[in-house]
Amino acid sequence: MSAQQPGRRKMTAREAAEKYGVSPRTVRRLVAEPRQDFLDRASARRAQAVQLRTSGASYVEIAEAMGCSTGTVGRLLHDARRYGEMPEPAPEQPKEQVAS
Repeated sequence: MSAQQPGRRKMTAREAAEKYGVSPRTVRRLVAEPRQDFLDRASARRAQAVQLRTSGASYVEIAEAMGCSTGTVGRLLHDARRYGEMPEPAPEQPKEQVAS
């Protein structure tokens, strides 16, 4: 079962292997999501998190919009920064001191 059909599996790879007379590795290979599909899906999730963050949303708001935890949001944004997918924040301008 791939991530495109989320849900708990009814049996483990070892149980399926015993049932069908193949190795657990064969079972895992057959049910695995293709790598490029996974990478595309991960990139889309990072892009969504970055878009929400650059529009001013907080981690909690992003988590609610994406249906995940704030920790996951942090990880998505961290990965986006690491892969150069997130724009650098503008440097802060020094505040002018008011003469009194």
